[in-house]
Amino acid sequence: MLKGPVALGTIRTSFVLALRLFIQAGTLLLVAPMLGPKEFGAFAGIASLAVLLGALSTFGTNLVLFGEISKESTKRNQVLSYAIPTTLLCGGLLFAVYLAVAFWLLPDNSLSWQVLLAIGIAEMLLQPLFGLMSTEHHALGRIARAQLMQNTFLVLRLLTAAIIFFLGLTPAIDIYAGGYFLASVLALLLGVYCLPERWPHWQEWRLPRLEEWRHAFGYAAINISKSGSSELDKTLAVKLLPLEAAGIYAAGSRVVGAITLPVTAMTLAALPRLFRESWSHEVNSKKLLRLMHVAAFAYGCVLAGGVWLVAPALEMLFGQKYQGMCEVIRWLCLAIPGIALRLVTGNALLAIDKPWFRFFFELVGMIVLVLACFVLVVAIGNVGLPVGLVVAEWCMAVIGFILVGLVNSSVSNK
Repeated sequence: MLKGPVALGTIRTSFVLALRLFIQAGTLLLVAPMLGPKEFGAFAGIASLAVLLGALSTFGTNLVLFGEISKESTKRNQVLSYAIPTTLLCGGLLFAVYLAVAFWLLPDNSLSWQVLLAIGIAEMLLQPLFGLMSTEHHALGRIARAQLMQNTFLVLRLLTAAIIFFLGLTPAIDIYAGGYFLASVLALLLGVYCLPERWPHWQEWRLPRLEEWRHAFGYAAINISKSGSSELDKTLAVKLLPLEAAGIYAAGSRVVGAITLPVTAMTLAALPRLFRESWSHEVNSKKLLRLMHVAAFAYGCVLAGGVWLVAPALEMLFGQKYQGMCEVIRWLCLAIPGIALRLVTGNALLAIDKPWFRFFFELVGMIVLVLACFVLVVAIGNVGLPVGLVVAEWCMAVIGFILVGLVNSSVSNK
C-alpha cells in the first residue's frame, strides 16, 4: 500500500477530485440533455479541439515552472518572466489555427461564431494562464489547493448550466458558451487573488532564450500528446460520425474519463516527490512506482466491472435521446485499466526526466487512435470509434510500461 506523505496526499487530493467528479457529472447531466446529442456532439468536439490546442499555449513552460519550483522555489520569477509572454504569444497563434480547423471540421451552421470565439479564447488564453497559477500551488505541495482552484472554473460552469436548464433559456448553446468564457475570466481573477506572491511586472517579461526554448520544447510535446490522448477521440467523432452519434459517444466518453479521477489523484500526489528525487537516485521511488502501477491496474479492473453493470442506468439518466450510450460505455469499459496505467506511466516518465519517452508512447497512441478509428468506423460502423479508443489506450499502456522497465533496468545496471 502507499504510505506516508503520498498516501495522505492521495487521500486529500482524492477528496478534492471526488468533488470534481460530482461537479463534472452534474454539468454533463445538465448540458447533454439540454443541448441534445447533435448540438452536444458539435460542442464537445470543438471543445476538445480547443483543449488539445490549448495544451500547447504555454509551450511547456508550465511544466518547467513545476519542476523548478519543486526543486528550488526561488527560481519562480525567473521562469515566470518568460512563461507568461510565451503563453500569450503561443495562445494567440494557436487561436488562429483553432478557428481554421473548426470551420473545416464542422458542417455548416453547426455552431455560431460566438460559440467558437468563447471556447477558443477560454481554452487557449485564459485557462493556460490560470494553469500557471495553479501549477505554483501544486509544485509547492499544496495539491488539494491547486485542485480546488481548478474546481472553481468547473463550479461556475455547473452554475451556468443549471441556470440555463432550469430557466429554459434559449439559445442554450450560445448562452452556455458565454458562461463558459465568463467562468474562465472569474477563475483567472481568483487565481490572481490566491497567488503566493505577485507575478513579475510586465516590464520584466521577455521571450525565452534559445536554451530555454529547447528545455521547454520537450514539455510542450508532452502537453500536446497528453491532451491528445484524452481529447482527440471527441474531435474525431465530429468528423467520422453523424453529429447525433458523436454526441452519444462524447457523453459516454466523458463518463468513463471522469471516473478515472482517483488514479489522477494518486499520480498528482506523488509527482512533486518524484520530481525531487528524480527516481534514478532513490530505490524507494522505484518501489513507489511499482505500487502505483499495481494500484492503478487493480482499480481500473474493479471500476471497469462496476461501470459495465451500471451502464444501462447511466443511459437512462441522459434520457431517450441518448439511446445507445450503454453500448458505447460498455465498449469503453475495456479501455479503463489501460487508461489508468497510461496515467501513472506518463507522469512517471515526466518526473524522472524522460519527457521524450512519454511523448513517444502517447504519439504512437494518437497515431493508432486515428488509424484504428478511420478503419474500424468504415468496417463496423459507429462502434468502431470506441473500439479504436480501446486499441489505442492499451497500446499506450503496454509501450509506456515497457519504457519504464527499460529506464529502470538501465539505472540498476549503472
